[in-house]
Amino acid sequence: MKDYKIRMGLALLVALVLTGCVSGDGLRARDDSLVIMTWNMHLLFDLVEEGTSFRDFQASAGWTREKYMGRIGAISRAIGDMERPPDVIAFQEIGSAQVIADLAEALTRHGYLWGHFANAPGAALGLGLLSRYPLEWVMAHAIDIAGDAIPRPILEARIRLPGGPEGEMDDGASLALFVCHWKSKLGGADETESTRMAAARVILRRMRELALSNPELPLVVVGDMNIPYNEFFVAGATMMRSLMPDDPLAYNFALSRASARLGTNIAQEIAPEQLQMDFLVLSHAKPPEASFFPEGILALYSPWSVEKDGGSYYFRNSWETIDHFLLSAHLFGGAPWEFHDSAALGAPPFAGADGLPMPYNPRTGRGLSDHLPLLLFLRLRV
Repeated sequence: MKDYKIRMGLALLVALVLTGCVSGDGLRARDDSLVIMTWNMHLLFDLVEEGTSFRDFQASAGWTREKYMGRIGAISRAIGDMERPPDVIAFQEIGSAQVIADLAEALTRHGYLWGHFANAPGAALGLGLLSRYPLEWVMAHAIDIAGDAIPRPILEARIRLPGGPEGEMDDGASLALFVCHWKSKLGGADETESTRMAAARVILRRMRELALSNPELPLVVVGDMNIPYNEFFVAGATMMRSLMPDDPLAYNFALSRASARLGTNIAQEIAPEQLQMDFLVLSHAKPPEASFFPEGILALYSPWSVEKDGGSYYFRNSWETIDHFLLSAHLFGGAPWEFHDSAALGAPPFAGADGLPMPYNPRTGRGLSDHLPLLLFLRLRV
């Protein structure tokens, strides 16, 4: 896999990221909780037309500064008026670094002093990140298929969290965050699954690298992965998926595929990395573990169907669970911060009175997004 250099935001944000400059108040937790939000923003473009903006967001279609700033204002009010505004926000479908800078400015009183934007060269949309806490390290990973990079990277960020007495910063209290926007099912769910599996391959590579270089580092995979947590069974358990359940049938599928590729039917001869090349195993155990897969398989915890029901995206009269928080075992007793809860924001202004997302309409200026935001709550261990 190849990495490409991240595209930064405004000079001020870049300076803050590189120098670590921030007031003392910004380095203290508001309480013993930490909140992370992930939100697909549904085509959040600025005013710059570089040949990549969607038609509805061009001047010729009536897209104006007034409409753009109105949308920035509506989003920032929705976030700022939350009872507990998030400490870290991972955005998908962001048009530029300017959008992240404008959101940070609109949310100035909430102290988002670190921000990043990443996209593939020439892509219309990218990933954004705002944080109250320092970004120690960032990298955008290209997703490569047969030598070609697809237009949606994975943004990896190392966030330094408060972890010492009374919320003081502690060098050991860091979190690895992977912000994702995987390929949609446009073109067919089965036909596009290989692209999502290529994205899972990047996550697995980095999980294994971090297990060697920084084995105590907790990690969270977030974002719109365009696949429900239970896709394997919903789709009839007929093929491998990028997200697989910790289940005997899922293991048998993976084992059969690896056996055919490696030419052996002896499970003990198949290394975990050969078995788990391009799929994440989801567990509902706390801490997550793969009970039906062999030792060495990497598993992540999914709150869907445990802490969260329903969905985050409403499509063809049905809820889908395509937005995710996936957590490593470190967040269940092995790190200063531990998992507490997770929720979807299905109330105004993030949803209508019926609880459904309200897609943004560039003609009327109404609505926020066709996805509900998800929240992850961590708490400081005592």
